[in-house]
Amino acid sequence: MRYSCSSLRLILPLLMAVGMNAGASDKPKVPTPAALPQPVEYIIGADDVLAVNVWKEPEISRSVPVRPDGNISLPLIGDLRASGRTPSQLQDDIKQQLRAFLVSPEVAVIVQEAKSHKFNILGQVERPGSFLLSRSMTVLDAIAVAGGFRDFAKVGKIYVLRVRANGSLTRLPFNYKEVIKGERLAQNVELQPRDTVIVP
Repeated sequence: MRYSCSSLRLILPLLMAVGMNAGASDKPKVPTPAALPQPVEYIIGADDVLAVNVWKEPEISRSVPVRPDGNISLPLIGDLRASGRTPSQLQDDIKQQLRAFLVSPEVAVIVQEAKSHKFNILGQVERPGSFLLSRSMTVLDAIAVAGGFRDFAKVGKIYVLRVRANGSLTRLPFNYKEVIKGERLAQNVELQPRDTVIVP
């Protein structure tokens, strides 16, 4: 099929526009940094052990435990709130406090021992108590850590008590029989610090 020059002048812009749109739709969409999931930073708690390093200041640098009151003690600064904060937040606070004594202090805070993140499991299990949440754990993992069920455990009526940010409690049901059959697997939630698994 032949086109006149005038026809080509009309058709060419349309063809170019269609081609550009097709090319754009073929390109993979790259998520923007804001759309990417952000890593959750560790929240310091009582019993954690922190390494506080101040560059070129060995007298101030040390390992410090977070006391039950949530504070740590450092030379020059004294007591400082650590519990409920992230290492980077505490790092910035220490740096700010040290500016009264040092010129441009460089501070690094590292969690040496994470002892504050714990969960509880109570009731009809072999070893009820409080356990370290040192890795990603589910309700099934918690039951295994506690040595399994006792003879008269009501395995269909287990639940997790979870403390919300406002201090209130929410109850998450867990039916062991359903989960081990592969049913309603969403019940097997990942545990959070301060969760309590109740096995009636």
